[in-house]
Amino acid sequence: MIHPNLTRERITAVERLIRPYIRRTPVIEVDGADFGFAGVRFVLKVESLQHTGSFKARGAFTNLLTHEVPPAGVVAASGGNHGVAVAFAAMRLGKPATIFIPSVCSPAKMDRIRDYGATLKIAGDRYADALAESSEWAARSGAMEVHAYDQLETLFGQGTVGLEFEEQFPNLDSLLVAVGGGGLLGGIAAWYRGRIKLIGVEPEAAPTLASALRAGHPVDADAGGIAADSLAPRRVGELMFPVAQAFVDRVLLVPDDAIRKAQQTLWDALRIAAEPGGAAAFAAVLSAAYQPAAGERVGVLVCGGNTTAVDFTR
Repeated sequence: MIHPNLTRERITAVERLIRPYIRRTPVIEVDGADFGFAGVRFVLKVESLQHTGSFKARGAFTNLLTHEVPPAGVVAASGGNHGVAVAFAAMRLGKPATIFIPSVCSPAKMDRIRDYGATLKIAGDRYADALAESSEWAARSGAMEVHAYDQLETLFGQGTVGLEFEEQFPNLDSLLVAVGGGGLLGGIAAWYRGRIKLIGVEPEAAPTLASALRAGHPVDADAGGIAADSLAPRRVGELMFPVAQAFVDRVLLVPDDAIRKAQQTLWDALRIAAEPGGAAAFAAVLSAAYQPAAGERVGVLVCGGNTTAVDFTR
């Protein structure tokens, strides 16, 4: 059952609350012929240009602005991007932050967490390990937990991506969104509520939502692959799952090679620097996992750009 508070009205109210703290990220229309899809229009929302390099800033600010933060501050577990966002929001709002990350977190994300003044702790090899450690820390310290995806406030914040995208381009036919824990797709699905075709995209090595949909409920899945620092929790969120069942058309799986190709193509053709998780949605198109119809207006969310893949020294 979809949580009764997960409504368009709540997402609209949150958007007004966090607007002074987030960027309205740009939308770029691209002729599909540039990528071999004549007669198709691609509309890319470049959320990688958001504060902290990903959409996660929206959920982080929502959590900190809608709660009374205790003296111990906030604590978060993250593959990387959520931790960067919580550290940034805490810095902007003058709150202490402790961030637990797994060893697979990229050095670029570790550096940004430290740069924002948060305490960084490495816990285990995967997101689930960091989550367990962060929960123990919250119990010991009294810090407020900010969940990366399975929390109503996080879903409200990520849902503002959908609100903003619809304002900028109201005539989309379909929208491709990468899935890790599902907070982004869940929030966007709660905003659109079936009014466009929503497609989830996951790495083959981390099929959290695909596995849950097959089982009929969230289950543990593999958590590996090139995008493990952003799209590889152990299982999809409980709150987003019924929203996905109701409003997500399907979930597509893409191999790591397709994600690498999408990263390179986004850079070569559009000069958009995307991390693997940020390029996953576009990988579904380039790999033909998703095949647009003639005349289709296809939205693609480039959701993260925290990468060191682009070499600016030459």
